[in-house]
Amino acid sequence: MNAEAIRWRDAARELRAGQRMIEADEAMARAYALAPDDRLIAFLHAQSRYELGHPAADLFAQVCRLWPDNPDALRNQAMARAGEGDVGGAVDLLSAALGQDPQWLDGHRVLASLRWVAGDVRGFDASYAAAARAHPRAQGLWLGWFSTVAQHRDWPRARAILDEAESHLGRTKPLTQARLFIANESGDEAETVRLLAATSAWDDPFIQIARIRAALRAGDPARALSIALPLAQAAPGSPLAGQAWPYVSTCWRLLDDPRGNWLDGDFVRSMDVGLSDAELDELGECLRALHIAQLPYPEQSVRGGTQTDRSVLLRHEPILQRARAALMAAVADYVAALPAPDPAHPLLSRPRDDLRISGSWSVRLTGGGFNIPHSHPMGWISSAFYVALPQDDAPAPAGHFHYGAPPPELGLGLAPYATIAPRRGHLVLFPSTLWHGTVPTTSGERLNIAFDIVPAQA
Repeated sequence: MNAEAIRWRDAARELRAGQRMIEADEAMARAYALAPDDRLIAFLHAQSRYELGHPAADLFAQVCRLWPDNPDALRNQAMARAGEGDVGGAVDLLSAALGQDPQWLDGHRVLASLRWVAGDVRGFDASYAAAARAHPRAQGLWLGWFSTVAQHRDWPRARAILDEAESHLGRTKPLTQARLFIANESGDEAETVRLLAATSAWDDPFIQIARIRAALRAGDPARALSIALPLAQAAPGSPLAGQAWPYVSTCWRLLDDPRGNWLDGDFVRSMDVGLSDAELDELGECLRALHIAQLPYPEQSVRGGTQTDRSVLLRHEPILQRARAALMAAVADYVAALPAPDPAHPLLSRPRDDLRISGSWSVRLTGGGFNIPHSHPMGWISSAFYVALPQDDAPAPAGHFHYGAPPPELGLGLAPYATIAPRRGHLVLFPSTLWHGTVPTTSGERLNIAFDIVPAQA
C-alpha cells in the first residue's frame, strides 16, 4: 500500500466529515493518482465525484473491475449512469446483475425506483416479481416487492403479494406486520383491530407507530399519546423520537393540552438570505438541469412534480456553493435566536454549534403540484428556500407553505397553525418534528431547495 496515498485518503475522510467536500475531493483525487489500483481508494474517489455531481459512471465501472464482488459499486455505477442521462443503460446494468444474483435486494430496490421515475408505472416492479416467484422461500424478496408496491398505496396489489408470499412461507411475523400496515392505512378497521390484538405482545417501533396511527383514527388521542410520548422521550435526538414527536404534537392539540404550545411554540421563521435576482436566476437554471425524472420517487412527499436525488447543497457548482453559504449563514442566525436550552425539548435540547447538512434536495412543482403533510424524523431543523415562483396571480393560499396539520389520511380534521406565502429568495426554517406541507399550486413553476440540519454531535 502506498503510504502517501493512505495519508491523502485519510485526509479526505476528515474533510468529508466536516462537509468540506471540494477539498475532500481534491485530496481523494491525489490518493487515487498515487494508487489507482487500490480498490477502496478507487471506490471512494468515484463516490466523491458522484456526490459532487461530476460524471462518475466510468469511474464506478473501473471500481467494478477492481472489486467485482462489491454490490455497492455496481449499484452506484447504475445510479451514476441514470444521473448522466443513460437511464436505459442503468436499467440494463442492474437487470443483468440481478440475472446473476436474483436475491440482491438493493439491486431490485434501485431498479424499481429507476423504472418508476422514468415513467414505467406498469412494469417498475417486474424484477421483484420474477425473483420472488423463482425463489419463493426468500422472504426478503416478498417484503421488498410488497414495500415497493405499498409505497404507491396500491392496496389490492400489495394484498395479493402478501397472499402469494404466505402461500409459500406461512404467516411469519414480518408478513403479519405488513398485513397490519395495509389494514391500518387502507381504512380496514375490523382487520386493524384484529391484527393489533394479535400483535399486542410485540413492541418493535413499526408496531408502536401503527398503534399510534390506529388510535388516532379511532378517535382516541389519549391512547395514542400513551404510546407516542414514551417513544419520543426514550431516545432524544434519535430517528424514532423524531418520528414520534409529531404524533405527540397532534395528540396534545386534540386534547387541548398546553404542552402543545411548549412543543411547537413560535419556531417558524421566514427570512431573505441575500441572494440577488441574477444569482437566483442562475440557481434556477442549475436546479432545472437536475430535474430529469418524469415522476417523483414514491417514498417522497411530492405530488405533481419532481424531486432531485443526491444532496444538492454538497455539489460542486459554484452557484450551489454560494447558495449553501448564504443558507447556512441564515441557519446560524436562526439557531442563535432560539430560546434557552431545554433538555426535554426536541428542538431546544440539541447542541447548537458545528452544524451539518444531513440531506438537501430540490423540488419542482407544476400546476396542481403540492407536498403532502409530513415531517423529517432524521432532521433537527428543516427548511424551504424559494428559487422560482409562478408568475400568475392565483388567490391565496395556493402554493403556500403550511405547518401543524397532520396527514389527512388520519381523518382528524386539524387545520394548520398557519400558512406562509412563499417569496422568491426567502428561506423558511422550522423544527423537523413539525408536520408541514404545501397547498396545491394552480399553474406555473414553483422551484425550491429543501434541506435538513443536524448538530455534528448529538
